[in-house]
Amino acid sequence: MTEALAAEGLKKSFGGLVATDDVDLTLEAGEIHALIGPNGAGKTTLIAQIAGWLRPDAGRVRLMGEDVTDLPVAERARRGLGRSFQVSSLALPLSARRNVMLAVQGREGSSFRFWRQARADRALIEPAEAALARVGLAGRGGAMVSQMSHGERRRVELACALALKPRALMLDEPMAGLGPEGAAELTGLLEELKAEVPILLVEHDMDAVFRLADRISVLVYGRVIAHGSVAEIRADAQVRAAYLGDAA
Repeated sequence: MTEALAAEGLKKSFGGLVATDDVDLTLEAGEIHALIGPNGAGKTTLIAQIAGWLRPDAGRVRLMGEDVTDLPVAERARRGLGRSFQVSSLALPLSARRNVMLAVQGREGSSFRFWRQARADRALIEPAEAALARVGLAGRGGAMVSQMSHGERRRVELACALALKPRALMLDEPMAGLGPEGAAELTGLLEELKAEVPILLVEHDMDAVFRLADRISVLVYGRVIAHGSVAEIRADAQVRAAYLGDAA
């Protein structure tokens, strides 16, 4: 398989606290690789290093085989690293369409100084509408994000990420705040998307993880204690003791 994204020997400490401790992780084309672990395990810190928000103390990040460790967040995004956040980063006063148009404009590295003219630019509108349709929001582009349901906002966030035309996509707890029906719908959508873009999934909803993941890595106290298939992770005594418990 083709390596889309890789973390190699990532280390990050804050004073005496070791947040990530020599972490190796790969994401292959056509797969969903889930990253799980208890609160405080270092998942957010690890994702921040891969995305470029935090510089690792040691280790490297590769995107499609290219070392991007020294590149800023925006440049990694332009080279194909997409991300959605655990906490919404949408512009609530704007419509769903305009939020996605901003993502398209950012992908192209365009200036935001001419936003009034850009609102009528078909080169921004058409890909934004296509991304919204891909996540099941066709016809909802004109809806104000502030008036959308939590589940719809999650889909808009995913549309923004897809509008960047990512070669690898990181999703940070996309199921957070969704009820059973919303989580099931989003799970089905992610199942479809992995054929288009490989996904590194950070998630606490173990039903979704066990349904979606081709591989799972388990992070505890900054260290990966296990890699493997769903069956291997569910059967791992160390993982059960550290995190899964009866959920396995």
